Amino acid sequence: MGRKNFVLDTNVLIENPDCIHNLRNGDENNIFIPYHVLIELNSLKTNPRLRHIVSRVVDTLLANKEIIQFIQNDSSVSPFTEEVVDNFILREISAAQIDSPILVTNDKILRLQAGLTGIDSEELRDSRPFESDSQRYTGFLDATEPRMDNAFSWHEGKPMFHGTDGDELITYQMNVWNVKPRNVYQNLALMLMQREGIDLVSIQSEAGYGKTYLALATALYLALERKLYEKIFVVKPLIELGTKMGYLPGDVREKMEPYVKYIQDLLLKLHGTRPANRIFANPGEELLRYNPKRFEILPLAYIRGMNIENAIVIVDESQNLSRTEMRALLTRMGENVKCFCLGDTRQVDNPYLNDSNNGLNWIVRKLKGFPNYAHIVLKGDRSRGPITDMVLKAKL
Repeated sequence: MGRKNFVLDTNVLIENPDCIHNLRNGDENNIFIPYHVLIELNSLKTNPRLRHIVSRVVDTLLANKEIIQFIQNDSSVSPFTEEVVDNFILREISAAQIDSPILVTNDKILRLQAGLTGIDSEELRDSRPFESDSQRYTGFLDATEPRMDNAFSWHEGKPMFHGTDGDELITYQMNVWNVKPRNVYQNLALMLMQREGIDLVSIQSEAGYGKTYLALATALYLALERKLYEKIFVVKPLIELGTKMGYLPGDVREKMEPYVKYIQDLLLKLHGTRPANRIFANPGEELLRYNPKRFEILPLAYIRGMNIENAIVIVDESQNLSRTEMRALLTRMGENVKCFCLGDTRQVDNPYLNDSNNGLNWIVRKLKGFPNYAHIVLKGDRSRGPITDMVLKAKL
């Protein structure tokens, strides 16, 4: 097969910045970038949802500028107009007189337009969308990666844990507060959270894989059964989905109730599995009223100025915290504190954050390799139920 001349559209670079290397296939093919793709990237760099990906695209272009051919024509310096940018790109391809150019784009309208002007086109195949650090680093190391504290590798089909005091083959199943894991990843998460010497654990997964449930079960086990900690804190950023509810009446606990109802439900479920009476103020009468000496749900604003000691802290939806907020939270933690940071960087609801600059991703990026930190990505076929399974498999 002869040498191919690929012309890349903006959307495929945003979809996967590494497509330059994939399509070039060593030194087999040529890569062209129209000038108006650069202009379009420049217009997207202020988009809070895309600017981290645009930055990565630009870094990739700069690192590979020797192997990329940038094309333009006399109209390339015209003012950028989003509605007609595709027309400029097609003119730049035609003016470059490339031998049998192939426009690579996921824009179906542009593919139709290219066909009308006699330019062949195709979609980007085998695309790997942008992944945050918390998604790429799953807690498992490849065979080529150097050993890292509190990480795993596969050994004859079984997970090998690389602890600070040596390696351990995990062949046992955890049972924490009568909660049994549904798959190997949940089992490893339970092991990490209750393991002595690991103070901070971050857990990344899509919705429904039991992050909060496993964290609450571990907190009850460590605080009530083993009595290693005096209190459990749950920290929750207050980000609303959809239409705002507006002002909520009542005290702090009453204002928080709409945001933490799912935590109450999970606690009641765990209480049904095994009694956790000391968590509630009046067990048997008003289970939903917590014992403030043993369990407390806090909005993030209440953390500043606190000094947390002898406690377990669960930070739920930590992808909705900024780097500054996460730093302020973690620096509140004193002696004998274990912290679980849970979230999914693909579900960032904070309008000022994205899947790269959020608190959960910063934790993984900066703390990976520390001897008292561990991270794991939960996977598996089963989640909270068959409808969730269907949604996840269909990638709705």
